[in-house]
Amino acid sequence: MTVLHLADEGEAADLAAFLSRLLHYDRGAAVRLQAAGTALAVFGRPPSFEVLAIRAVRLAKPYEDGLEATLDVTVSAGELLESVDEAGATAAVPGAVTGPPWAGVLPPRGGWRPQEGLPEPDALRATVAAAVGEFRRRSDALPAESRQRAELDRIGREIWSRTVADTGLPVRAVHAAQSLGFLRAAGAGADLALLSSGAWLRLRTPYGSIAVRRAGAGLGTPSLSVRPRHP
Repeated sequence: MTVLHLADEGEAADLAAFLSRLLHYDRGAAVRLQAAGTALAVFGRPPSFEVLAIRAVRLAKPYEDGLEATLDVTVSAGELLESVDEAGATAAVPGAVTGPPWAGVLPPRGGWRPQEGLPEPDALRATVAAAVGEFRRRSDALPAESRQRAELDRIGREIWSRTVADTGLPVRAVHAAQSLGFLRAAGAGADLALLSSGAWLRLRTPYGSIAVRRAGAGLGTPSLSVRPRHP
């Protein structure tokens, strides 16, 4: 079994926290792993948000497994979490699983351009709080006979599909960033960026990225390359 040697205990703890959050939303979650050199990218898709979450992890030494210089495999998030040894800063790569459809359509490797208009972190968190509050008010106001999943989903889609300012970034992407621990109170606003490449938008933070495809985009873009900290 391939064992990944992470840069330190902190990297192992952050990886474990990310996997735990994904499993909170989907107990059967799968993640796609891409490793090259001293960087590991972990891709997941929490179904509640309909976005792609990306966590970059630093490795202690370049990835190498026999004659293979890179790793690209989809595995069970739960099995990967069980294999994380925080004290030893290692993680064993579980056996491959049949990947869900999203695992075959990752963001592009390059061509990312900065997008203007992204509010400061505090404003983003306020936007999420306002959206959550609106959803609760509107769902609580529904008559008992109308408080069904279809109607709640309709309200949710309306609220979370709204865009942040004039950026085109859906509010659900910011909500996902906060829920997955990417939009923390600490950290300089300068480390937060909105990027675009082709059909994709990406909210990048020091702790991970959230990528989302623009409405109506087709499939077939090449995979995102593995880079430390900012995949």
